[in-house]
Amino acid sequence: MSYFADKQDLVADIFSRYPDSPQGRRSGLMPLLREVQDAEGFVTEERMHEIAALCGTTATEVRSVMSFYSTYHTVPTGKYHLQVCSTLMCALAGSDELWDELVTELDVQPGEVSPDGRFSVQKVECLGSCGTAPVVQINDDGFYENVTPTKCRHLLAQLRADHKPQPDNLVPVKVNNQGLQMMANGQNAGAPGESLRPLAVNDLPVTSGGVKG
Repeated sequence: MSYFADKQDLVADIFSRYPDSPQGRRSGLMPLLREVQDAEGFVTEERMHEIAALCGTTATEVRSVMSFYSTYHTVPTGKYHLQVCSTLMCALAGSDELWDELVTELDVQPGEVSPDGRFSVQKVECLGSCGTAPVVQINDDGFYENVTPTKCRHLLAQLRADHKPQPDNLVPVKVNNQGLQMMANGQNAGAPGESLRPLAVNDLPVTSGGVKG
């Protein structure tokens, strides 16, 4: 069954944020992926083909975009999806040991969900908080920093009781229900699509010689 068949207003709103051209239409790929994943938890092959048709591209390109960003999932995830930063600074600070602790304690591997449906795990690229390594992100909500084995065990105990601790830091920029970027303090980031216009000569910066380049 088509996901977007009864959501034409949503689709039109997403495409209205980009230029009315084949390239602009392809730019709607990522928010369409996000819409499906937020609703269904992951993106199936069927949904990839549906999004490809809407964007005027191929399912192969949709999958290639998904494979580049660890935020998109092709398999179900748990209620709490734990993402461990695996890049250099976190590795030096103990993220490899933290990962071993998680998969041993939860008895899950990437692509699996724990029998109670609560947990799934994933190694991800840099989360941008190198000074507080090692870092864990749960779902899309925020960062848990300086996660020692003791802090990890405490975090898992809280999650098993469905008492999710407040993140040490919220994700700096999220996407709200209208599909627009919003900073952690609630302020909108960027501008709505209807305010976009072609770049004019007067918008160009003035160089030191006083000539717009």
